[in-house]
Amino acid sequence: MSAPARILVTKRVFPEAVEFLRREFEVDYNGTDRVLPSDELIQRARGCAAVVSQLTDRLSADVIAALDGVRIIANVAVGYDNIDVAAATARSIAVTNTPGVLTETTADFAFALLMAAARRVVEAHAFVHSGQWSTWIIDLLAGQDIHGATLGIFGLGRIGAAVARRGRGFGMRILYCDDQPAPPELERELEARRVSREELLRESDFVSLHVPLTPATRHLIGAAELAMMKPSAILVNTARGPVVDEAALAEALEKRTIWAAGLDVFEDEPRVHPKLLELPNVVLAPHIASASFSTRRRMSMMAAENAAAALAGRRPPNLVNPEVWR
Repeated sequence: MSAPARILVTKRVFPEAVEFLRREFEVDYNGTDRVLPSDELIQRARGCAAVVSQLTDRLSADVIAALDGVRIIANVAVGYDNIDVAAATARSIAVTNTPGVLTETTADFAFALLMAAARRVVEAHAFVHSGQWSTWIIDLLAGQDIHGATLGIFGLGRIGAAVARRGRGFGMRILYCDDQPAPPELERELEARRVSREELLRESDFVSLHVPLTPATRHLIGAAELAMMKPSAILVNTARGPVVDEAALAEALEKRTIWAAGLDVFEDEPRVHPKLLELPNVVLAPHIASASFSTRRRMSMMAAENAAAALAGRRPPNLVNPEVWR
């Protein structure tokens, strides 16, 4: 009887996922929140057939080249820009992600950021806690209306569409920009109109980003794009940090080129542009859009199930590079 295959789980996940894997496999589990340096990850992956990774693991081409015997990298995230997928594909390593399960939770949080930035919730909270509130004032912490406003969405995929549905609940007009038109039935449901990037930026009161990080979307929103937006507009980013030029955004917020922003992701996480930390008109969160207990638990399990399927010779349910699976 052959020994069970070994799996490296690079960082702490919900315990159900580790228990699931240990039923059939030998698991090397880093049960801490410490990110494994590349050399340690490579060393611990020796003899492993699978790596269950997280977005903090930078699996570059050099790292992947050293993963001898690894057959699958199962990422605990919907995004996989932390993995050189082309390098993995060249070595016939399957790459999987965890889509779908986090759609509604992420959309909830994107809309929470939108509302908090529009109605100055964080500023109001600090104002009360600081003891500055002494009387009712007609324009005290006045913000922007959400109901009836125009919501512009970059990327009308699962999460973008879910955010649009929330916007429709507030009577918002929906514009979207995407390389591909949405299915006609989805456009009808959302009463959404596909427009150019320029029209979306000019007309939207709120701009919400829901695109993957690719060479084409890096700095999708920079100084030129911010200058097209209304002075009263609000930018929301729950996609990936480098989709926005953070320095340009900080300058636009400081100069009030746009009114406010809500950010869950940053260009060089966990570092945040220092100017953003000083500005009152930006709501900042530490990459927690999908962080409900049930969703993060399910993401952990999905990654484990993807790894287990591949090692059992079955096509993983969430395969990013299908060309490796013949």
